Amino acid sequence: MLSKILIANRGEIAVRVIRAVRDLGLRSVAVYSEADTDSLHVSRADESVCIGPAISARSYLDIEAVIKAARKTGAEAIHPGYGYLAENGDFARACKDAGLVFIGPTPESLYLAGDKIMAKEVVNRTGVPIVPSSPGGVGSINEAVAFSSEIGYPVMVKASAGGGGRGIRICPDEDTLREEFAVAKAEVKAAFGDDSLYIEKCLVNPRHIEFQVLADKFGNVIHLGERECSIQRRYQKLIEEAPSPAMRPELRKAMGQAAIRAAKAVNYLNAGTVEFLLDREGNFYFMEINARIQVEHPVTEMVTGVDLVKEQIRLADGGRLEYSFDDIRLKGWAIECRINAENPDLNFLPSPGIVKEYSPPGGSGIRLDTHLYQGYDLPIYYDSLVAKLIGYDLTRDGAIRVLRKALDEFVIRPVKTTIPLHLKILDDPAFQRGDIHTGYIKKFVPDDDDDDEE
Repeated sequence: MLSKILIANRGEIAVRVIRAVRDLGLRSVAVYSEADTDSLHVSRADESVCIGPAISARSYLDIEAVIKAARKTGAEAIHPGYGYLAENGDFARACKDAGLVFIGPTPESLYLAGDKIMAKEVVNRTGVPIVPSSPGGVGSINEAVAFSSEIGYPVMVKASAGGGGRGIRICPDEDTLREEFAVAKAEVKAAFGDDSLYIEKCLVNPRHIEFQVLADKFGNVIHLGERECSIQRRYQKLIEEAPSPAMRPELRKAMGQAAIRAAKAVNYLNAGTVEFLLDREGNFYFMEINARIQVEHPVTEMVTGVDLVKEQIRLADGGRLEYSFDDIRLKGWAIECRINAENPDLNFLPSPGIVKEYSPPGGSGIRLDTHLYQGYDLPIYYDSLVAKLIGYDLTRDGAIRVLRKALDEFVIRPVKTTIPLHLKILDDPAFQRGDIHTGYIKKFVPDDDDDDEE
């Protein structure tokens, strides 16, 4: 049995994992940069180790420093959270080589899931439908134009490696493709060290639906239902919910089975997410596998009663899955708002600084995952996500009411946040009807350019 776990992350997800570790009666180790000395995850952990300066490349992304911290503190396992090293196959292998348990997939599964072109090929062999895309990377603009002409415009230029919307360009015609191809190539080279691109048919305003999966080392794979993640800005999710307002029992069954086949195709282990696009006619297409815990995992926890982080730890420690989706069943509705320290009125300009006033919401049906506290000095070096606010009720209308009340109560000053934008969305009749898609946010951010990235 594991007794001590190092959390190789920061912010709200580090606090979340520490809470699960403590609930299991285990000890936690936090790592932190010099800029995060006063961060909440440092004080919440049983032990903490500074692993470098503010810049992530020399701290949170430094594999050697993280491994060294685990050895120094006697941790037997490492939980990577999301982002940073979470989907890094080299890091998972380094953990294995150091005799540490990596709380996540195997290195081999990470390499395969991380190669989006190969992952699509492998998953498609199981009969799971995929969006038409180039059979491999496209090395030149001439190759890109030839394939795009074959499948028809609009198309998307996408990075073979990485994620977070980096390198994605929507091209409605050949002229745009010729303009954007080299720009996308340079961007992904800078972001991931790999400039491989591929072309994918662009579906017009689909829904983004993902299925949570769990897999044990005995070959058992289950799903825990879907999440609706269609409300996005620049390919970054803003609001997520479970279940999806578009879901029907027969569609859930088909997509859930497809998610399980996809996970098995890459020999998946631990918790992960299989992502799909759902078109207006009810056809779904495999998009990718996110080989980690997701930012939006709380909405699944709220409607299933399953603590996904505890399950991650249990599965990494050799546990067996002895239940299925049918055993759990969905109860109620949960909606999550990702609250970022950004100013929506100034093109979402980051808003770091000292949180002088802080008053979190409370009451029945409210969950708040955050690392904020009064007096905390938000550093400028990291992701702008500062809180995840979740509203739960037995119905979707009820969950919207709970969440709206919570947003009204939430005080974070003088730091600017996206709370005003979330309130506008919740008040929109289209959102209240569940009439949403990946282009929905343009109603509120009309100058949002798909070609600009976070």
